[in-house]
Amino acid sequence: MQYLADKQPQPGELVEIANGVMWLTMPLPFELDHINLYLIKDGDNWVVVDTGIGTSTTKALWQQIFEKLDGNISAVIVTHLHPDHIGLAGWIADEFDVPFYMSQTEYFTARAFCSGKNGASNKRDVRYFSQAGLDSELVEKLTQGDGKGFSQVVSPIPVSYTRLKHNDVLSFDSNEWKVLVGRGHSPEHACLYCESKGVLISGDHILPMITPNIGAYSTEPDALTLNDYLTTLPPFKALPEDTVVLPAHKLPFVGLHQRIDELLAHHHQHLSALKSACATPQTVAELLPVMFKRKLSSRNMVFAVAECYAHLNYLVAEGELTKTLVDDSVLVYSVLGR
Repeated sequence: MQYLADKQPQPGELVEIANGVMWLTMPLPFELDHINLYLIKDGDNWVVVDTGIGTSTTKALWQQIFEKLDGNISAVIVTHLHPDHIGLAGWIADEFDVPFYMSQTEYFTARAFCSGKNGASNKRDVRYFSQAGLDSELVEKLTQGDGKGFSQVVSPIPVSYTRLKHNDVLSFDSNEWKVLVGRGHSPEHACLYCESKGVLISGDHILPMITPNIGAYSTEPDALTLNDYLTTLPPFKALPEDTVVLPAHKLPFVGLHQRIDELLAHHHQHLSALKSACATPQTVAELLPVMFKRKLSSRNMVFAVAECYAHLNYLVAEGELTKTLVDDSVLVYSVLGR
């Protein structure tokens, strides 16, 4: 793999990473401390692809960007619903009164998350983490709150949108950008491919250096998200090997086919390790060290549990493992016949 830069732009800085495509970053208050965002030339104007989280810091940086641009914003495209991608999308779309593009599942899921729990009980969240085998103190910590954290870092989402579908084609500045949907990291993640430029804006579907989180969360504990990912990732190998990949995190790169193979191998290694570990019956909590060698913070614990569930769901669906609810409280996974 060949990286196209040795570091990210500083927040507020614009870098032309491909002809008619600008690269910028916004800071994130997490271990992964930045997100890559892109601007696509559209005649005299620019199309925004993803926006960063909805904070005053990010908003101020965007205002600096707007002052530097040699045109206005003509559209906002959101690859998927996660707050670091959709955070200020509604604000920018409304500021410039321009079309707001998302896939249908991502749009309506984001709208639902913005509304929080609306008074619903947290007992299902508690059950999800308890059945993973986490101790009661940690379960209580992970399930506190009213579920409105999403809306605190996401500006109001426009009440209408333009739907993105797989194989749709968007035309900007006489260049065609094809929508390629990938699933697993999120329900209907939209990537953008421009054949004339040889560029793929991959969002979180294909990342270098790190792997996208593929999780089964408490909203759908039995979800087969890993199957979705392993099914929708290989078709991207139909794109040319020398495609310039513009990811949402880390550095733009060339080497698409190699990276896809590495990501597939990574998940199959996890599956193999989990299956081996389950020669003796195991809970999700007991299996976390099989997948994650580092100490997990409480925030990372949410993602880690979800990722472990996703891999175990895949193995159960494939008939490689069985799961049993022990004492009506904890799920235990084991190799068939054990």
